[in-house]
Amino acid sequence: MKRMRRIYYLMFFLLIATTSRATDIQVKISDGVDSESLKTKMENATSRILNEVNDAQAQNRDLNFHIMGVSESVSRSMAMLWENTPFVCSDELIVEHCITTKSGYQIRNIPLLMKPRGDREFNEDEYQEAVISFDKNGNVESFYLTISQALYMNVIKENKEVSDLRRRQLILDYVEQFRTAYNQRDINFLQQVYSDDALIITGKVIIQKHREGFNTQKIQYNKQTKAEYIAKLRRIFSSVSYIKVTFDEIEVMRHPAKKDFYGVTLHQGYSTSDYHDDGYLFLLWDFTNEDAPQIHVRTWQPDRIDGKTLPKDEIFSLSDFDI
Repeated sequence: MKRMRRIYYLMFFLLIATTSRATDIQVKISDGVDSESLKTKMENATSRILNEVNDAQAQNRDLNFHIMGVSESVSRSMAMLWENTPFVCSDELIVEHCITTKSGYQIRNIPLLMKPRGDREFNEDEYQEAVISFDKNGNVESFYLTISQALYMNVIKENKEVSDLRRRQLILDYVEQFRTAYNQRDINFLQQVYSDDALIITGKVIIQKHREGFNTQKIQYNKQTKAEYIAKLRRIFSSVSYIKVTFDEIEVMRHPAKKDFYGVTLHQGYSTSDYHDDGYLFLLWDFTNEDAPQIHVRTWQPDRIDGKTLPKDEIFSLSDFDI
């Protein structure tokens, strides 16, 4: 009887989805997958997820993960992202190349419009892109926000050898997960990705008053431990109605002697319901364990001082830290 009831509820939700949808979203993989059955499976899974996203937004409700047919971990991740800012897919037909990764496949460049509910202002950078990752059997492994295709390809094309290309893909994958973790307020992911001895450096602009009667600006830096930084994040995550992190510049540099260490410099936009800043974020990543990479250094600097762009030689980079 209970099983029949569950089947009834599932059919009910499916009926709602199919009858309330104005237009079905269709996803087509242009190339990158040899198996026709595997390609079809991933196309159908992506279409199913995006159609449910649009239905939930139109009906002002939470996502139904039974309809999506995704795992518990994917459900949990998408639910956190949805709680922070619901979104819709803005295209009816998506045709994309499928990328082969270390663990399976990816469909990138999925267009989204972030659509918060109620009276909340969210006007800038509403357009975002998502990536769906699959295992080698075509099962959905993750859904998260991406950097732009132009930034992604700029980094990928910088590779000097095939092995470095694979590593660069992995780095970008974790950078995108890192960004999405802030949008999701996923404190558990951030606790895991920062090493226990991580160095956190944050800069802020202060005013210097001179005897001659004029003022200048300087950047004052503050150091924090991982524990202090995570505690601060917890307070922020619990006190704001939304968080939005974007990256619009990225540079990846491999350490000349330590092959598993990479410096990643990003231009970051950071917004909450009551705060906004733009600046340069530097992350020192350790990929010794590719399944669980660690960040040993995180720095943030404002991108302007005295009304001028921060000089490139003053932006933190790999050469500023001893490993």
